[in-house]
Amino acid sequence: MREFLAFTSQVYESEPRYIPVVRQQVRGWFRGDVPGVRLFVLRDGSGEAVARTTLHTDPKFDAKLGRPLQLFGLTEFAGEDAVSEALFEAICAAGRDNGKESAFGPVSLLPNQAGGVITAGYDDRGFIDSAWNYPYYPVAYERFGFVRRFEADTWICPVAAGNPDHTFVFDDARMAVEDLVVHRGDKRRIGEQLPILRGMLNASFAQLGYYTEISAEQLTRQTDGLAYLMDESLLLYVTKAGRPIAFVLCLPDISEFVASVRGNLSLPNQLRLLLTRSRYRREAVLIIKGTVPDEQGHGYLRLLSRELLRNLGGNGYQAMRSTYVERSNTGSAAQYIAMGGRPLHAYTFYQKDLA
Repeated sequence: MREFLAFTSQVYESEPRYIPVVRQQVRGWFRGDVPGVRLFVLRDGSGEAVARTTLHTDPKFDAKLGRPLQLFGLTEFAGEDAVSEALFEAICAAGRDNGKESAFGPVSLLPNQAGGVITAGYDDRGFIDSAWNYPYYPVAYERFGFVRRFEADTWICPVAAGNPDHTFVFDDARMAVEDLVVHRGDKRRIGEQLPILRGMLNASFAQLGYYTEISAEQLTRQTDGLAYLMDESLLLYVTKAGRPIAFVLCLPDISEFVASVRGNLSLPNQLRLLLTRSRYRREAVLIIKGTVPDEQGHGYLRLLSRELLRNLGGNGYQAMRSTYVERSNTGSAAQYIAMGGRPLHAYTFYQKDLA
Protein backbone atom coordinates (compact mmCIF):
# COMPACT_ATOMS: atom_id res chain seq x y z
CA MET A 1 0.00 0.00 0.00
CA ARG A 2 2.75 2.44 0.94
CA GLU A 3 4.54 1.85 -2.36
CA PHE A 4 1.30 2.17 -4.33
CA LEU A 5 0.57 5.57 -2.76
CA ALA A 6 4.16 6.80 -3.00
CA PHE A 7 4.46 5.99 -6.69
CA THR A 8 2.77 9.21 -7.82
CA SER A 9 5.39 11.22 -5.94
CA GLN A 10 7.97 9.38 -8.03
CA VAL A 11 6.21 9.99 -11.36
CA TYR A 12 5.08 13.55 -10.64
CA GLU A 13 8.01 14.73 -8.52
CA SER A 14 8.00 18.55 -8.33
CA GLU A 15 4.99 18.67 -10.68
CA PRO A 16 2.43 21.14 -9.24
CA ARG A 17 -0.16 20.52 -11.97
CA TYR A 18 -0.90 16.99 -10.74
CA ILE A 19 -3.47 16.67 -7.94
CA PRO A 20 -3.24 13.30 -6.15
CA VAL A 21 -6.22 11.18 -5.22
CA VAL A 22 -7.15 11.29 -1.53
CA ARG A 23 -5.14 8.59 0.23
CA GLN A 24 -7.91 7.68 2.67
CA GLN A 25 -10.09 6.63 -0.26
CA VAL A 26 -7.39 4.32 -1.62
CA ARG A 27 -6.74 2.85 1.82
CA GLY A 28 -10.45 2.10 2.07
CA TRP A 29 -10.28 0.09 -1.14
CA PHE A 30 -7.24 -1.76 0.20
CA ARG A 31 -9.16 -2.61 3.39
CA GLY A 32 -11.99 -4.02 1.31
CA ASP A 33 -14.54 -1.24 1.85
CA VAL A 34 -15.45 -1.75 -1.81
CA PRO A 35 -15.37 -5.50 -2.55
CA GLY A 36 -13.34 -6.69 -5.50
CA VAL A 37 -10.92 -3.77 -5.92
CA ARG A 38 -7.32 -5.01 -6.20
CA LEU A 39 -4.22 -2.81 -6.16
CA PHE A 40 -1.09 -3.64 -8.18
CA VAL A 41 2.44 -2.29 -8.59
CA LEU A 42 4.56 -3.21 -11.62
CA ARG A 43 8.32 -3.56 -11.03
CA ASP A 44 11.25 -3.64 -13.41
CA GLY A 45 14.05 -6.20 -13.34
CA SER A 46 15.78 -4.42 -10.46
CA GLY A 47 12.64 -4.46 -8.32
CA GLU A 48 11.92 -0.75 -8.69
CA ALA A 49 8.26 0.28 -9.06
CA VAL A 50 7.61 1.62 -12.57
CA ALA A 51 3.78 1.56 -12.78
CA ARG A 52 0.63 1.00 -10.76
CA THR A 53 -3.04 0.26 -11.38
CA THR A 54 -6.21 -1.09 -9.82
CA LEU A 55 -8.37 -3.86 -11.28
CA HIS A 56 -12.07 -4.31 -10.60
CA THR A 57 -15.39 -5.10 -12.27
CA ASP A 58 -18.91 -3.69 -12.14
CA PRO A 59 -21.94 -5.64 -13.45
CA LYS A 60 -24.04 -2.48 -13.84
CA PHE A 61 -21.42 -0.88 -16.07
CA ASP A 62 -21.14 -4.13 -18.05
CA ALA A 63 -24.88 -3.92 -18.68
CA LYS A 64 -24.62 -0.26 -19.67
CA LEU A 65 -21.96 -0.93 -22.32
CA GLY A 66 -23.38 -4.30 -23.32
CA ARG A 67 -20.33 -6.47 -22.66
CA PRO A 68 -18.27 -7.83 -19.74
CA LEU A 69 -15.48 -5.37 -18.92
CA GLN A 70 -12.18 -5.46 -17.10
CA LEU A 71 -12.05 -2.08 -15.39
CA PHE A 72 -8.80 -0.47 -14.31
CA GLY A 73 -8.01 2.77 -12.51
CA LEU A 74 -5.50 4.99 -10.69
CA THR A 75 -3.22 3.99 -13.54
CA GLU A 76 0.17 5.72 -13.54
CA PHE A 77 3.36 4.72 -15.32
CA ALA A 78 6.87 5.86 -16.20
CA GLY A 79 7.52 7.21 -19.67
CA GLU A 80 9.41 4.32 -21.25
CA ASP A 81 7.45 2.49 -23.95
CA ALA A 82 8.32 -0.90 -22.49
CA VAL A 83 6.76 0.05 -19.15
CA SER A 84 3.36 1.05 -20.53
CA GLU A 85 3.29 -1.97 -22.83
CA ALA A 86 4.01 -4.34 -19.94
CA LEU A 87 1.37 -2.64 -17.79
CA PHE A 88 -1.34 -2.71 -20.46
CA GLU A 89 -0.53 -6.30 -21.37
CA ALA A 90 -0.94 -7.29 -17.71
CA ILE A 91 -4.30 -5.46 -17.51
CA CYS A 92 -5.54 -7.12 -20.70
CA ALA A 93 -4.27 -10.54 -19.63
CA ALA A 94 -6.19 -10.23 -16.37
CA GLY A 95 -9.30 -9.39 -18.35
CA ARG A 96 -8.91 -12.39 -20.65
CA ASP A 97 -8.29 -14.69 -17.70
CA ASN A 98 -11.54 -13.44 -16.15
CA GLY A 99 -13.56 -13.92 -19.33
CA LYS A 100 -13.91 -10.22 -20.14
CA GLU A 101 -14.39 -8.92 -23.67
CA SER A 102 -12.88 -5.45 -23.22
CA ALA A 103 -10.61 -3.46 -20.93
CA PHE A 104 -11.95 -0.03 -19.96
CA GLY A 105 -10.42 2.79 -17.95
CA PRO A 106 -8.91 4.45 -16.16
CA VAL A 107 -11.90 4.73 -13.83
CA SER A 108 -11.99 5.19 -10.07
CA LEU A 109 -14.20 3.34 -9.76
CA LEU A 110 -16.65 4.36 -12.52
CA PRO A 111 -16.69 7.14 -15.14
CA ASN A 112 -19.36 9.01 -13.19
CA GLN A 113 -17.07 9.02 -10.13
CA ALA A 114 -13.51 9.81 -11.26
CA GLY A 115 -10.77 8.78 -13.64
CA GLY A 116 -9.98 9.56 -17.25
CA VAL A 117 -6.98 10.78 -19.21
CA ILE A 118 -6.41 14.31 -20.49
CA THR A 119 -5.35 14.60 -24.13
CA ALA A 120 -4.80 18.38 -24.33
CA GLY A 121 -4.54 21.37 -22.01
CA TYR A 122 -1.42 20.17 -20.23
CA ASP A 123 -0.32 23.69 -19.30
CA ASP A 124 -3.28 24.05 -16.91
CA ARG A 125 -3.20 22.30 -13.54
CA GLY A 126 -5.59 19.56 -12.58
CA PHE A 127 -8.16 19.81 -9.82
CA ILE A 128 -10.14 17.66 -7.42
CA ASP A 129 -12.32 14.97 -9.00
CA SER A 130 -10.50 15.38 -12.30
CA ALA A 131 -7.35 14.15 -14.04
CA TRP A 132 -3.97 15.55 -15.00
CA ASN A 133 -1.26 13.52 -16.70
CA TYR A 134 1.76 13.89 -18.96
CA PRO A 135 1.35 14.07 -22.76
CA TYR A 136 2.93 10.62 -23.14
CA TYR A 137 -0.10 8.98 -21.47
CA PRO A 138 -2.58 9.15 -24.38
CA VAL A 139 0.24 8.33 -26.80
CA ALA A 140 0.98 5.14 -24.85
CA TYR A 141 -2.68 4.08 -24.65
CA GLU A 142 -3.28 4.58 -28.35
CA ARG A 143 -0.02 2.95 -29.41
CA PHE A 144 -1.16 -0.18 -27.57
CA GLY A 145 -4.50 -0.19 -29.39
CA PHE A 146 -6.84 1.49 -26.91
CA VAL A 147 -9.53 3.68 -28.49
CA ARG A 148 -11.14 6.79 -27.04
CA ARG A 149 -14.56 6.62 -25.41
CA PHE A 150 -16.82 9.39 -24.12
CA GLU A 151 -14.59 12.26 -25.24
CA ALA A 152 -15.22 15.38 -23.20
CA ASP A 153 -13.77 18.61 -21.85
CA THR A 154 -13.33 20.14 -18.45
CA TRP A 155 -14.06 23.88 -18.29
CA ILE A 156 -12.91 27.01 -16.51
CA CYS A 157 -15.11 30.10 -16.20
CA PRO A 158 -14.44 33.55 -14.79
CA VAL A 159 -16.80 34.77 -12.11
CA ALA A 160 -17.29 38.15 -13.76
CA ALA A 161 -18.53 41.29 -12.08
CA GLY A 162 -21.47 41.42 -14.48
CA ASN A 163 -25.12 41.02 -13.53
CA PRO A 164 -26.16 37.35 -13.15
CA ASP A 165 -29.69 38.37 -14.19
CA HIS A 166 -28.31 39.31 -17.61
CA THR A 167 -26.05 36.26 -17.95
CA PHE A 168 -28.83 33.81 -17.12
CA VAL A 169 -32.21 35.29 -17.94
CA PHE A 170 -35.12 33.74 -16.06
CA ASP A 171 -38.60 35.20 -15.65
CA ASP A 172 -39.11 35.48 -11.89
CA ALA A 173 -42.87 35.63 -12.40
CA ARG A 174 -42.62 31.88 -12.96
CA MET A 175 -41.56 31.36 -9.34
CA ALA A 176 -45.08 31.91 -8.01
CA VAL A 177 -46.95 30.59 -11.05
CA GLU A 178 -45.07 27.25 -11.01
CA ASP A 179 -44.58 27.11 -7.23
CA LEU A 180 -40.80 27.11 -7.60
CA VAL A 181 -38.52 27.30 -4.56
CA VAL A 182 -34.71 27.43 -4.62
CA HIS A 183 -33.12 25.60 -1.69
CA ARG A 184 -29.50 25.76 -0.56
CA GLY A 185 -27.23 23.34 1.22
CA ASP A 186 -27.36 22.99 4.98
CA LYS A 187 -24.44 21.35 6.78
CA ARG A 188 -26.70 20.33 9.64
CA ARG A 189 -29.19 18.68 7.28
CA ILE A 190 -26.79 17.22 4.72
CA GLY A 191 -27.89 13.70 5.69
CA GLU A 192 -31.45 14.63 4.66
CA GLN A 193 -30.43 16.49 1.51
CA LEU A 194 -28.16 13.82 0.02
CA PRO A 195 -31.01 11.37 -0.72
CA ILE A 196 -32.86 14.21 -2.47
CA LEU A 197 -29.82 14.91 -4.63
CA ARG A 198 -29.31 11.20 -5.32
CA GLY A 199 -32.85 10.83 -6.66
CA MET A 200 -32.39 13.74 -9.07
CA LEU A 201 -28.88 12.61 -10.02
CA ASN A 202 -29.91 9.10 -11.01
CA ALA A 203 -32.94 10.32 -12.93
CA SER A 204 -31.18 13.11 -14.82
CA PHE A 205 -28.05 11.15 -15.76
CA ALA A 206 -29.64 7.80 -16.67
CA GLN A 207 -29.70 8.75 -20.36
CA LEU A 208 -25.91 9.28 -20.54
CA GLY A 209 -23.92 6.46 -22.10
CA TYR A 210 -21.38 6.18 -19.28
CA TYR A 211 -23.64 6.61 -16.25
CA THR A 212 -24.72 3.84 -13.91
CA GLU A 213 -27.13 4.41 -11.05
CA ILE A 214 -25.44 5.41 -7.82
CA SER A 215 -26.58 3.63 -4.67
CA ALA A 216 -27.09 5.25 -1.30
CA GLU A 217 -23.96 3.47 -0.04
CA GLN A 218 -21.86 4.74 -2.96
CA LEU A 219 -23.08 8.30 -2.47
CA THR A 220 -22.25 8.13 1.23
CA ARG A 221 -18.70 7.03 0.40
CA GLN A 222 -18.24 9.68 -2.28
CA THR A 223 -19.51 12.51 -0.08
CA ASP A 224 -17.81 11.46 3.13
CA GLY A 225 -16.58 14.65 4.78
CA LEU A 226 -18.64 16.88 2.49
CA ALA A 227 -20.16 18.83 5.37
CA TYR A 228 -16.84 20.21 6.61
CA LEU A 229 -15.80 21.20 3.07
CA MET A 230 -18.97 22.60 1.54
CA ASP A 231 -19.96 26.21 1.05
CA GLU A 232 -23.69 26.01 1.71
CA SER A 233 -24.47 28.68 -0.89
CA LEU A 234 -22.98 26.54 -3.68
CA LEU A 235 -25.24 23.51 -3.20
CA LEU A 236 -28.56 24.49 -4.74
CA TYR A 237 -31.67 22.67 -5.86
CA VAL A 238 -35.12 23.76 -7.00
CA THR A 239 -38.47 22.23 -6.17
CA LYS A 240 -41.65 22.57 -8.22
CA ALA A 241 -44.79 22.21 -6.15
CA GLY A 242 -42.60 20.49 -3.56
CA ARG A 243 -40.96 18.05 -5.99
CA PRO A 244 -37.15 18.30 -6.45
CA ILE A 245 -36.47 18.77 -10.18
CA ALA A 246 -32.99 20.29 -10.70
CA PHE A 247 -29.75 20.69 -8.76
CA VAL A 248 -26.16 21.92 -8.86
CA LEU A 249 -23.29 21.06 -6.52
CA CYS A 250 -20.19 23.24 -6.41
CA LEU A 251 -17.37 22.97 -3.87
CA PRO A 252 -14.49 25.24 -2.92
CA ASP A 253 -11.42 24.19 -4.90
CA ILE A 254 -9.05 22.71 -2.33
CA SER A 255 -6.78 21.21 -5.01
CA GLU A 256 -3.70 23.15 -3.94
CA PHE A 257 -4.14 22.01 -0.34
CA VAL A 258 -4.61 18.37 -1.41
CA ALA A 259 -1.42 18.62 -3.45
CA SER A 260 0.48 20.20 -0.55
CA VAL A 261 -0.34 17.22 1.73
CA ARG A 262 0.13 14.69 -1.11
CA GLY A 263 -3.47 13.57 -0.87
CA ASN A 264 -3.32 12.81 2.84
CA LEU A 265 -6.56 14.20 4.30
CA SER A 266 -5.90 12.78 7.75
CA LEU A 267 -7.76 14.26 10.71
CA PRO A 268 -4.90 16.68 11.55
CA ASN A 269 -4.78 17.84 7.93
CA GLN A 270 -8.56 18.22 7.85
CA LEU A 271 -8.26 20.49 10.88
CA ARG A 272 -5.55 22.48 9.11
CA LEU A 273 -7.85 22.83 6.13
CA LEU A 274 -10.67 24.07 8.33
CA LEU A 275 -8.41 26.66 9.93
CA THR A 276 -7.18 27.91 6.57
CA ARG A 277 -10.30 27.35 4.46
CA SER A 278 -10.66 31.05 3.63
CA ARG A 279 -7.58 30.66 1.39
CA TYR A 280 -9.51 28.18 -0.72
CA ARG A 281 -12.58 30.33 -1.34
CA ARG A 282 -11.10 32.05 -4.41
CA GLU A 283 -11.98 29.30 -6.86
CA ALA A 284 -14.69 26.62 -6.98
CA VAL A 285 -15.29 23.32 -8.76
CA LEU A 286 -18.69 22.44 -10.20
CA ILE A 287 -18.94 18.74 -9.42
CA ILE A 288 -22.31 17.86 -10.89
CA LYS A 289 -25.63 19.33 -12.04
CA GLY A 290 -28.78 18.06 -13.68
CA THR A 291 -32.52 18.23 -14.29
CA VAL A 292 -34.94 15.31 -14.07
CA PRO A 293 -35.91 14.16 -17.60
CA ASP A 294 -39.53 15.30 -17.69
CA GLU A 295 -38.55 18.84 -16.66
CA GLN A 296 -35.59 19.32 -19.00
CA GLY A 297 -35.67 22.19 -21.48
CA HIS A 298 -37.71 24.53 -19.28
CA GLY A 299 -34.87 26.69 -17.95
CA TYR A 300 -34.60 25.35 -14.41
CA LEU A 301 -30.83 24.93 -14.64
CA ARG A 302 -30.69 28.48 -15.98
CA LEU A 303 -32.40 29.59 -12.78
CA LEU A 304 -29.92 27.65 -10.65
CA SER A 305 -26.98 28.89 -12.74
CA ARG A 306 -28.08 32.45 -12.09
CA GLU A 307 -28.27 31.90 -8.35
CA LEU A 308 -24.98 30.00 -8.33
CA LEU A 309 -23.21 32.81 -10.20
CA ARG A 310 -24.72 35.35 -7.81
CA ASN A 311 -23.46 33.37 -4.81
CA LEU A 312 -20.02 32.80 -6.30
CA GLY A 313 -19.57 36.51 -6.92
CA GLY A 314 -21.07 37.51 -3.59
CA ASN A 315 -18.70 35.21 -1.71
CA GLY A 316 -15.59 36.46 -3.48
CA TYR A 317 -14.88 33.56 -5.83
CA GLN A 318 -12.92 34.55 -8.92
CA ALA A 319 -13.19 31.42 -11.09
CA MET A 320 -15.14 28.19 -11.40
CA ARG A 321 -13.88 24.95 -12.91
CA SER A 322 -16.12 22.11 -14.04
CA THR A 323 -15.53 18.38 -14.12
CA TYR A 324 -15.71 16.83 -17.57
CA VAL A 325 -18.69 17.36 -19.87
CA GLU A 326 -19.15 15.11 -22.90
CA ARG A 327 -18.81 17.03 -26.15
CA SER A 328 -22.21 15.76 -27.25
CA ASN A 329 -23.78 17.38 -24.18
CA THR A 330 -24.05 20.89 -25.61
CA GLY A 331 -26.81 21.88 -23.19
CA SER A 332 -24.55 21.38 -20.19
CA ALA A 333 -21.68 23.29 -21.79
CA ALA A 334 -24.00 26.23 -22.55
CA GLN A 335 -23.78 27.42 -18.93
CA TYR A 336 -20.02 27.74 -19.17
CA ILE A 337 -20.13 29.49 -22.54
CA ALA A 338 -22.64 32.00 -21.12
CA MET A 339 -20.22 32.74 -18.28
CA GLY A 340 -17.40 33.43 -20.76
CA GLY A 341 -15.71 30.12 -20.01
CA ARG A 342 -13.41 28.00 -22.15
CA PRO A 343 -12.51 24.31 -22.38
CA LEU A 344 -9.67 23.53 -19.99
CA HIS A 345 -8.57 19.92 -20.55
CA ALA A 346 -9.57 17.60 -23.39
CA TYR A 347 -10.67 14.41 -21.67
CA THR A 348 -11.28 10.78 -22.56
CA PHE A 349 -11.57 7.23 -21.30
CA TYR A 350 -10.03 4.29 -23.14
CA GLN A 351 -11.33 0.90 -24.23
CA LYS A 352 -9.63 -2.07 -25.90
CA ASP A 353 -11.23 -5.25 -27.18
CA LEU A 354 -9.59 -8.38 -25.78
CA ALA A 355 -10.45 -10.83 -28.55
